[in-house]
Amino acid sequence: MNEGDRTGVVSAAAGDDVVLPFQTVLSRVSGRIVRLGETVDRILKRHEYPDGVSETLGEALALAALIGAGLKFEGRLILQTKSDGPLDLIVADFATPGSLRGYASFDKARCADAGAGGERALLGKGHLAMTIDPGGDMDRYQGLVALDNTTLTEAAHTYFRQSEQLPTFIRLAVARERSGTGGEWRWRAGGIMLQHIAHEGGRADEELAAAEERGTMLGEEDDHWRRVSILAATVEDHELVDPTLSAEGLLYRLFHEEGVRVHPAQPLGEYCTCSRERVFGFLKRFGAAELADMHEPDGTISVTCEFCSTRYAFDPSEIA
Repeated sequence: MNEGDRTGVVSAAAGDDVVLPFQTVLSRVSGRIVRLGETVDRILKRHEYPDGVSETLGEALALAALIGAGLKFEGRLILQTKSDGPLDLIVADFATPGSLRGYASFDKARCADAGAGGERALLGKGHLAMTIDPGGDMDRYQGLVALDNTTLTEAAHTYFRQSEQLPTFIRLAVARERSGTGGEWRWRAGGIMLQHIAHEGGRADEELAAAEERGTMLGEEDDHWRRVSILAATVEDHELVDPTLSAEGLLYRLFHEEGVRVHPAQPLGEYCTCSRERVFGFLKRFGAAELADMHEPDGTISVTCEFCSTRYAFDPSEIA
């Protein structure tokens, strides 16, 4: 189909480990779909997390990719939770143009006790921080929203409502799929995000004030936005992670009446900034007494990267 055909999807095929930006034709609502396969599988398996922890961190990685892919400059989007729940810390780090890393800190016994409480019970009460780091001498921007037995999706919706004043729809999903008959179980993650972004003329102050008086965001009552968000809400979790259903196929299923155009897919992969040199520089900051307390039974001093689990071992004489 050609680009002018509003009933089709226009793009080259996109598979796993990509973010696919798109825009609905009739309503001009912008969105992105993320599909994570091998990248999220490697990150999660490396740490041997309990299933609930893996599922929540997988959602965080998908969310970081969805939001980070919208950065218009070189930099990083860091999504971090800190709470009193069994899963007390999550870090999901997206670096432009498409690199991901992440890890979680948790209490194994408390995670087991959380049981059927799911993500809400794991996260407990605390906060979700979204930090945009442009790098260099530019200032960081950070937005905070409360976690109060809420999910990451609910917290993200609150963030966009409070910090960005943008009508936003987000759905995230994580699952394990078996690769072939009797094959290995592999983690997959996916998500979709739509936003109502002002176009020609921007937002007039009086329109913003009127929407605020009604307790809504500008654009939230727009018929186009309502129609598209209702269509998006029909998406099923299994569709977001189904390896046999392409992102384009899912967009067509959701928005074929609207028409949808897609932009070039942005590839994703894992990364880490650790190195032996960086760890050595870190250890050199400690005094002799502190280093003595770090000795392993074999006499070495070792540091394991929280993100990629690489272990760096040093002879104490190297650091002295």
